Formats: sequence, structure tokens, C-alpha cells
Amino acid sequence: MTDQTAAPEAAAPATDAKKGQFGIQRIFTKDVSFESPNTPEVFRQAWKPQINMDLNTASKKIADDVFEVVLTLTVTAKNEDATAFLAEIHQGGIFKIEGLEGPALHQTLGAFCPNLLFPYAREAIDALVTKGSFPALMLAPVNFDAIYAQSMQQAQAKAQAEKEEAEQTH
Repeated sequence: MTDQTAAPEAAAPATDAKKGQFGIQRIFTKDVSFESPNTPEVFRQAWKPQINMDLNTASKKIADDVFEVVLTLTVTAKNEDATAFLAEIHQGGIFKIEGLEGPALHQTLGAFCPNLLFPYAREAIDALVTKGSFPALMLAPVNFDAIYAQSMQQAQAKAQAEKEEAEQTH
């Protein structure tokens, strides 16, 4: 048996590329809302809610290598076709991202950052719901990587359809 340990230099490819760096500068609540339009009547009904959750993310560059990402989480609960509550939060974060460009930066802003913000948004929604006198609401984790991949596929399909349509009109 021979010893096949590689020198540290040989183990990693030699590149001059700057490694990406990521840092959280701040996580904050940008906006929050809670509505319970059918109280107190909704409390007199058996609690069998239909919960709907909508997610949206937005990002913008605010300085060199500094980005704001906002995760919007809207939860609507209907009980017997009446809206029991509507809770919404815009959970924001400021992130310093160096050394990433193109698709890697886009994925970081569209999937990685929202994944970091979601637990804060989920906790805030749960607090709003319980303060509204409704049972605790623990939202399931979200796979932002899958959502991002799906949105990229949809964007590519739309771009391809538009390209084909433009070619047919010429």
C-alpha cells in the first residue's frame, strides 16, 4: 500500500479568482400588518381554517457590494369561507456580498438571502396571529432554492416563447 497524500497546493486548483464573501449587516422589519375583519364572529365558529401562504422577494443594490433583500410573507386564514385573519410582513435584510457576479449573485439574492430572512418572518407572523387571539401558526420551512430554480425555468421558457414569436412575425 502506498501513501497517496497530496500537497495542499495540489489538493485545490490554483486560481487567481477572488473568493466570494458574504456578510449580514442588518435584519429588520420593514412593514407589518394584521387584519381580522370578521371578529368577533369568527371566534364563535369551530376553528377549521384554510391557510394560504404567499411569498415574494425583491432585492436592490444600495451601495457597492451592499444589497437590500426584502421577503414579503402574506398569510391568509379563512374559516367557513370568511376571512379569519390576514397577516403580512416585509422582512428585510442588508447584506454585503463581494466577489459574486451574474448567476451566482442572482441566486444568492433570490434564494440564499430569503432563506436567512424566513425564520424571522415566520416568527413575526406567529406572534401577530397569537396576539390576534388565534391559535399559534407554525409555518413549514420553505425551499427557496427550489422556488428560485422554478422561477428561472419559467423566465427561460417565457424568453424562448417571446423569441419564437418574434421570429414568426418577421
